[in-house]
Parts: sequence; structure tokens; C-alpha cells
Amino acid sequence: MEHYYALIMAGGGGTRLWPMSRQDTPKQLLPLVEDTSMFKTSVDRLAPLFTPDRIYVVTGRKYLNALRAHAPEIPERNFVIEPYGRESGPAAALGLTVIQKRDPEATVAILTADHHITKKDIFRDVLAAAYELAQRGYIATLGISPSYPATGFGYIRQGAEIAEINGFKTYESLGFTEKPNVVTATTFLASGEYTWNSGMFIWKASQALSEFKRQQPKMYEQFMELMPAVDTHEYEHKLEEVWEKLDKISLDYAVMEGAENMAVIPADFGWNDVGSWASMYDVLKLDKFGNGFKGNQPERVILDTTNTLVYSDKLVVTIGVDDLIAIETPDALLICHKDRTQDVKEVVNHLLRTKNYKFL
Repeated sequence: MEHYYALIMAGGGGTRLWPMSRQDTPKQLLPLVEDTSMFKTSVDRLAPLFTPDRIYVVTGRKYLNALRAHAPEIPERNFVIEPYGRESGPAAALGLTVIQKRDPEATVAILTADHHITKKDIFRDVLAAAYELAQRGYIATLGISPSYPATGFGYIRQGAEIAEINGFKTYESLGFTEKPNVVTATTFLASGEYTWNSGMFIWKASQALSEFKRQQPKMYEQFMELMPAVDTHEYEHKLEEVWEKLDKISLDYAVMEGAENMAVIPADFGWNDVGSWASMYDVLKLDKFGNGFKGNQPERVILDTTNTLVYSDKLVVTIGVDDLIAIETPDALLICHKDRTQDVKEVVNHLLRTKNYKFL
């Protein structure tokens, strides 16, 4: 697998994890679950399948120094910098363009910088299976076996079985459904034909760029203009020219939903996107009353409290509460019901509208 590369997408903000996740310190830079940052954990779990020289990172310039400090083993040239945010479609295309220029035989796994994975050996095994699938001409996506009718994830429908590779059954993909309502999600779960879309894709770089050519021809043309400048003194100037001509679009909408030869590998590797404080609660070690705690203050007073998450460096006292989220930072305090954590994004939108930038 000498031509196999990991491309970690590390430019997002994670607004649903406010007030911990901020513009200058997004969630991938925070030790939310383990003792190291989520980005560092994402890098470490790739070994030994990927050596540091075959790990690439797409990120914004404002995060470059922090990310390099968290993973100094990754060569500096492997950090691919977006001039400014254009969402995951252009970011992925940029990383693919750089890798393809340097290795025309490359197969690339597009991975996340801020997801939690507990079964790291299985994760690497399924990535190895996805590589084999990509050599057969498929675009492989990692499907998460659903455990409940989630409405916050996209779903992938499984078609005919392709083969069993590395102990994993692989299937043709019959398409994506974005964030269904609870009735539809319940139907999907009962059918056994659907998995959650993890947002991780494995494909040959040449095939990936062909999909951009077919579905996003204007974007493709811009990156083909950029490719000859990669690793030359003209690169930075040319990238600025190209970038300002691109529209914001997610990778899913840009190419994945309409991609040809899609395949899915359903797997359980202990995945959680940690996309909200409720998701954070799900991955923490809980006490016998279902309470989870994070922070540097070991002392706490808990009276008649159940199913509650507290994240604070201060002494916290809770009395007679259930299903509560309490997140404290030096300049902000969030308190909400566990069922309302998706609405934290609306708080961030309100702060933007009212120009309270110091809290963002």
C-alpha cells in the first residue's frame, strides 16, 4: 500500500460544541474525550497503516501552527492550506490535487479530524479493505451500523454484495439520504439495508478528480490550472487566483451524492462524530447514576442528579437535576437540556447576528 494516503480534513469549526469550540480553537484542537486533542488522536490511530509521510492535512492558515505542534511528525509540505473557508468540496479537491501531482498512482482516504473511534484496530482493518475495493474501481465509503433512528446523520442504502474483503462484507451503494425525519429513520433502521454516512471516503485520486470533472466541471478546470504550479514558486499566487473563483459547497453535495461506482463497507469500529454535547455525553465514562464529568477539578457535589454532563474546571454542585448539560469556560456558561444540544448552533448564529465576536 505504498501509494495509499490519508487526507485529514481539519478546517471545520464545530459550532454545536460552543462554548468550548471557538473560531480560534475548534474542536479538533481540543482534548474533548481523550488526553490529547482530537486531531492528534486522529493522526495517532492511523499508525502503522499510514506512515507520517503519507498523511496529509487540509486546514486553514490560522490553525496551521497549532496542528503542526500537535503532530510534528507529519512533514510540513503535507499540510495543505486553504486561503479561506470554502467548505469541504473545494478543500477535498485541493488536497486531492496536491497528492495526485506528487503521486499519480495515489489512492486517498478522506478522513475526519474530530471524530471519536474506540476500536482503532478494526478501523485500520476496514481502511485496508477499502483500499482493496478502490483498486477494483469503486469509491468506498465507511458505513456505520446504526444503533437508533438518528435524524442528525445521512444514510447510505446497501445494494448487492460485492465481495468479502479482509473479513468485511462490501456492498454496492444505492444512494444517500440526508438527515431523514424520525419516521423515515425508523423505517431505515428496521429494514437493515441502511448505514449511517461517516463522511469518510476512499478512492483513487484520479477517479476522485474524474468525478469532479463530471459533476463540477468549472471547479475541476480551476484545479487543473493549479496542478502544474504545485511545488513551484508560483503555487501560492495561483492558489489565490483559483480560490476566489470557487463556490462554497460540501463534498457530499459536490460529488458524493451523484458519484458512480459507489460502494459501502458497513462496520462497527466504535464511531461517534462528537457533533454535539449530547454526543459527547455518549462517549464519556459515566457514574452509576449516568452522570459524566470533564475538567481539571476533581471535587464535585452531586445530590439527586442523573444523566447529566458537566464540563468545568470549578467545583460544581448539582441538586435535583436530570438530563442536564452544563459547560463552563472562563467567559461563558452553557446550561441546556440534553435533548436541546443541537440548538447550540442557534446560539452561535445569534452571537454572529449581534456581533458578539469576542464570544465566538
